[in-house]
Amino acid sequence: MGRIRYAVGVALRSGATPLLLGLRWARGAQRDRQQHVPPARWNVKLASKAALDELFFATELASGPFLRIRDLGRAAAEIDAALAFFRERGWDRRPAEYHATPPPARQPARVWRRSPWGEYQHLQFDSGYEPYLGEPGRTRWLSYRANRRAHAWLLEHRGAPRPWLVCVPGYRMGRPSVDFTGFRARWLHHGLGLNVAIPVMPLHGPRRVGRRGGDGFFSGDFVDTVHAQAQAVWDTRRLIGWLRRRGEAPVGAYGISLGGCTTGLLAGLEADLDCVIVGIPATDFTRLLRNQMPEFVARAVERTVFPLAQVEELLRLVSPLAIPRRVPRERCFLYAAVADRLASPDQARDLWEHWGRPHLEWYEGSHVSFLWEKTVKSLIVEALDACGMSPRESG
Repeated sequence: MGRIRYAVGVALRSGATPLLLGLRWARGAQRDRQQHVPPARWNVKLASKAALDELFFATELASGPFLRIRDLGRAAAEIDAALAFFRERGWDRRPAEYHATPPPARQPARVWRRSPWGEYQHLQFDSGYEPYLGEPGRTRWLSYRANRRAHAWLLEHRGAPRPWLVCVPGYRMGRPSVDFTGFRARWLHHGLGLNVAIPVMPLHGPRRVGRRGGDGFFSGDFVDTVHAQAQAVWDTRRLIGWLRRRGEAPVGAYGISLGGCTTGLLAGLEADLDCVIVGIPATDFTRLLRNQMPEFVARAVERTVFPLAQVEELLRLVSPLAIPRRVPRERCFLYAAVADRLASPDQARDLWEHWGRPHLEWYEGSHVSFLWEKTVKSLIVEALDACGMSPRESG
């Protein structure tokens, strides 16, 4: 019966998808001209790239899980309770204090595996992340048993220590085939000579709790979104701590899309990172939600479910725009797409402004097209060289 309801829901949403995509495209066209964002020079090539973003969005719209109507009241009450909990502790004003410093991962299990990209290690350790006692949503979050185990994929050179690049994946990633492709892991590892560590984000890959990896991250249960992103930062910091305990090699972080948000938070919490690269980041989840919804849907949500201003205040706890940068500006690099239809260009621009305008590269492409953009590869090489992360320089 559950599969039947799911199939019916997908069919109904698929029927409404063309209308919603048209309304969304019209709104996106109005946003194309933004301050400090190069104008998109539209042509067939750029439009084809943007169409890939729209295809991804249409798939999510038709098949992604959303909060059930019967749970809306509970979710709204939980947001109210969470805001009261955070305000009482002052975390609404000082969100960095919400993110406790975790201990390094201890004695993780490592298993060698094979893939088309060569051998890699599958690392596992207990996450140890728990919402605070009394924090709304704690019991539900801890009931996601598969999520309590942290995972990572490692590509490590034998011999002398080499710099580590911790690659933080985006939404719907979390499988070796997807992660190695998305980060050009073979190029990073063999071409540039780096050691590569790719943590699996909460609710993704082997940590999933829904039908697909990522289900539950953006379903409308926004207290879960806070816990998911807080745990993403916690687990990544534990992995970084473990890498540092193993030697003196530099450690940098590179995040894309949702992983760009996580990496942005790391830059505000881990001052000793040797290099930070953020690509096509989603830095403001509430604005992302507003941009993706037609105006009449946003108004309906405001009237019948919960005010988006409350959601915005809640999600500030996991926004890199709310936490000052601690990594020196010269070690921070960004790239973004002028025709990004998923994480609009202003998301990257605002992080660039918040960080004091470090090096930012714009490319003529979309969110998905970062995979083959030459500008992206050049920026990564430039950042690693500038930060002393290139094995050619570090020996």
